Amino acid sequence: MPRALLALAIGAFGIGTTEFVVMGMLPEIAADLGVSVSAVGILISAYAIGVVLGAPTLTALGLRFTPRQTLVALMVVFVVGNTLSALAPGYGALVAARVLTALAHGSFFGVGAVAARRLVPPNRSARAISLMVTGLTLANVIGVPLGTFVAQQASWRIVLAAIAGIGVVTIAGLLAWMPGDAGEPTDLRGELRAFRRGQVWLVLGLTMIGFSALFSVYSYVSPILTDLGGIPAGWVTPVLALFGVGSTVGTLAGGRLGDRYGFSFVAVGLALMASVLVAFAFLARTPVLAVTLLVLFGTLSFALGPVVQNAVIDAARVPGGSLVSAANQAAFNIANAIGAALGALVISQGLGYTAPMWVGAVLALAGVALALGARAVDRRAIAAGVVPVPPLPVGRLQSADAA
Repeated sequence: MPRALLALAIGAFGIGTTEFVVMGMLPEIAADLGVSVSAVGILISAYAIGVVLGAPTLTALGLRFTPRQTLVALMVVFVVGNTLSALAPGYGALVAARVLTALAHGSFFGVGAVAARRLVPPNRSARAISLMVTGLTLANVIGVPLGTFVAQQASWRIVLAAIAGIGVVTIAGLLAWMPGDAGEPTDLRGELRAFRRGQVWLVLGLTMIGFSALFSVYSYVSPILTDLGGIPAGWVTPVLALFGVGSTVGTLAGGRLGDRYGFSFVAVGLALMASVLVAFAFLARTPVLAVTLLVLFGTLSFALGPVVQNAVIDAARVPGGSLVSAANQAAFNIANAIGAALGALVISQGLGYTAPMWVGAVLALAGVALALGARAVDRRAIAAGVVPVPPLPVGRLQSADAA
């Protein structure tokens, strides 16, 4: 594994931790700042808005630089944002600092995905992206539970300061290990040409609809486990850790399977997700089966992420591809909003906590249709001799990596 992928994974770990750990620190932040827990909950929405705004904007600004330079600059923004969050004197300052932190999120994953696939042979591109994304999934296994514990025992400010330290480590890793030529000349006009391709919009739609299935259920996982499954509230955190383990395994396995089967794997994976959600709706009141199905659901969901991220860059068929890659990260966050909103809608109609599972199953099946459509377009392009822009020569990158 190129060491530069380790630097990307460390950065992903820090980003994943800062995004999700706030959910576990809401009471501590509220008590310290003298505001309500619901007010602090706005930090989650503010972060999501920052991701959607920052993904295309910062990526476009970084096109004139090499991926290494852009990634280092994004990590500087990340470090400054988390440092200001740790030092925030009041609620308003904390909200502003969280938005600043979030600006780097989508662009880092977008540019990082392009850089990751340039470090390996073409037949391992999805696997390279999966190794980077593993840092994000490990954040839910290690970073978030540890950060929540530290916040409860000491201070939430220490947690955010430590996350800023992770950003500093990432910067050092990128400067030491990321090859300076892990990219290719591009410009905004060239990157925007990718959005003229119907295949790009098809994959972005797949991301927004297919992954809404994940968030329609995961957004309400705590009441699903306690109210339906009868699991004690104290056991929710260990179950979520198991979910994180499953998502990590799925991410690593998905990268390998995606390199081999492409959109066929995505279609099968979404169909299996729909099947698991239907089973979950019927068996959620049996604790052991509920936990097993939830972990399986997480494994399948996260297995597809690196494959779709790799596919949208291939679909762009332009030098670089960072902008469309970042757009896919924004699409993931839109999926988060869509899934959570639809889940809230059916719950508010008095349909119970099994309703989001049925919503998720429908969304996953819609994603199957989009994946099959993307596969058909992809095969027609291959038959016509249209191929993605190839990565840079691996030998040159490996030499730079070893230097």
